[in-house]
Amino acid sequence: MTDILLLAFVFLIAGVIAVPIATRLGLGSVLGYLIAGIAISPLLSLLGVDVVSVQHFAEFGVVMMLFLVGLELEPKVLWQMRARLLGLGGGQVGISTLALMGVAMALGQPWTIALAIGLTLALSSTAIVLQTLNEKGLLKSDAGQASFSVLLFQDIAVIPMLALIPLLALPELAAQGGDDAHHAQMSLVAGLNGWQTALVTFAAIATVVVGGTYLTRPVFHFIALAQLRELFTAAALMLVVGIALLMSLVGLSPALGTFLAGVVLANSEYRHELESDIDPFRGLLLGLFFMTVGAGINFGLLSDSLLLTLGLTAALLAIKALTLLLIGRFFGLRGAPLWLLALGLAQAGEFGFVLLSFSLANAVIPAAVADQLSLVIALSMLLTPLLFIFYDRVIAHRACTGQERDADAIEESRKIIIAGRGRVGGIIDRMLTAAGHQPTVIDYSSAQLANLRKFGVHAYFGDATRPDLLHAAGIAEARLLIVALDDKEQINKLVRYAIKTYPKLHVLARAVDREHVYHLWAAGCRDIVRETYDSSVRMGRSAFEALGMPSAKAMRVAKAFDQMDREAMRAVADAYDIHIPAVENPTYIERVKEVAGEWRERLARDIEAILNEPEGQRPTNCVDDQLPTEADDTSRVR
Repeated sequence: MTDILLLAFVFLIAGVIAVPIATRLGLGSVLGYLIAGIAISPLLSLLGVDVVSVQHFAEFGVVMMLFLVGLELEPKVLWQMRARLLGLGGGQVGISTLALMGVAMALGQPWTIALAIGLTLALSSTAIVLQTLNEKGLLKSDAGQASFSVLLFQDIAVIPMLALIPLLALPELAAQGGDDAHHAQMSLVAGLNGWQTALVTFAAIATVVVGGTYLTRPVFHFIALAQLRELFTAAALMLVVGIALLMSLVGLSPALGTFLAGVVLANSEYRHELESDIDPFRGLLLGLFFMTVGAGINFGLLSDSLLLTLGLTAALLAIKALTLLLIGRFFGLRGAPLWLLALGLAQAGEFGFVLLSFSLANAVIPAAVADQLSLVIALSMLLTPLLFIFYDRVIAHRACTGQERDADAIEESRKIIIAGRGRVGGIIDRMLTAAGHQPTVIDYSSAQLANLRKFGVHAYFGDATRPDLLHAAGIAEARLLIVALDDKEQINKLVRYAIKTYPKLHVLARAVDREHVYHLWAAGCRDIVRETYDSSVRMGRSAFEALGMPSAKAMRVAKAFDQMDREAMRAVADAYDIHIPAVENPTYIERVKEVAGEWRERLARDIEAILNEPEGQRPTNCVDDQLPTEADDTSRVR
């Protein structure tokens, strides 16, 4: 017990000290964890800690991360990604494998060993790349989505790689004791022939899909009846661990299995609860994983083969970056996003350690080669945060140089910033410009900006959620920030930062739906517009007109509905809990039912009065043509 507590304390104190310092210096949390692992490496050696065993445990953080990524993807979105998934991801894995195999053969390795090396090093680090892109708010960008497609294909490709590698076994390596690396482990497919293994594997995948679709709702509903948050957390962990175990028993990637489960549950009402329960464990385990990578670097071997190791690492990074540059350009990426894809995925990944261990156990790669490759993988992962820093400070900075210069020039005259120039932001920009205002518009879609330039519309390329970009755009002196981004989480992130950092700034935010309004309200925003609300009310008014109602009366019916709806939202707001899905909040449900009953009766009376009103007259209790205002409350929700 004491040994476990001491080990936990060493890892925790290293992370708690190193990560804030690295973040403060602009190095990012991943590099902080890696540095922490390097710092405690001598102490772990002194204590006789098996870093590899700890690393295998910490790899479960990658499994949890892919489960959370899956929760953000609906099946239809995944289907829409199929071109990039197969083309971009498949092209990267195939070309990188052949190129790295060629280098290995040029260095004197047989083709079987060279192929195993190529497969191992072709994979990138899902943990580092997704963590870094999330921290920088770039996962939803063009480069972020392309990177995710490549990483997802790589995770899927691990399965056929695990099937192929044993076929590359060398008899002379097996005779030298390759069997000693084998360890007995539980398996549902051991001793089965090909079609039986395929049947069991298909049954396991079907169990995940069917169970996620039909069983999770009644199970979690039953657990929710206990009203114990820790029980729901335990159930969430049980789900992820159980799926990972099932995938391991049939020889599949646990990460791929949990990703599939996440996609199945993407439309579940329990999605947000699962995210909030799993995310803390994911973060801690990923941090532990990064520290084990740093601690696992063999500095003795590194000193003995310093030039060779640095040369192999540089060759790995160059080959994969060049491959990604060529493929990314073929799929339409240009400029900074293309470089972000190439530099971000140039490293080898955590699955490389898995394939190396598997290759060693199956007498495919000699132990000396495996040790050298482990060092190259670890060193490439250690250099990845530095590549992201290079991208931020050189490539992205150079791409946005004109933007930062313009922003400095408009600080005194342009007091409006629009984040997002899509369907919503575009209309707002046109209205403000027509009235003589000159807003600063920021959008992160390079394709969108290229199309706008053809029509003479100017907007700046960049991620509007980045504090440095907002500062360059003059947010400290701005009067109004209009948040018209598409993604709900990006909207929340920007609104929280802007209101907390610039309390005097007026923030006008786009809400994706009714529940999103409450989240923005909790973040401190008091000027919120639901994106489809006004157009829906107008369509309702047009429906009345199509049914024969005079336009003037249809207009007043629409305004009566608008006033009632906003009053109803305020009436139920205090019953909404942003930490609980609305359909699982009995207090909120009852309040909605109560207010809806009163609301329908009152609205029906107002509409009846409007319809019975003689033409040219108005009833004394009709809704005013102007939207209602609150003299003692400047907040607006529409």
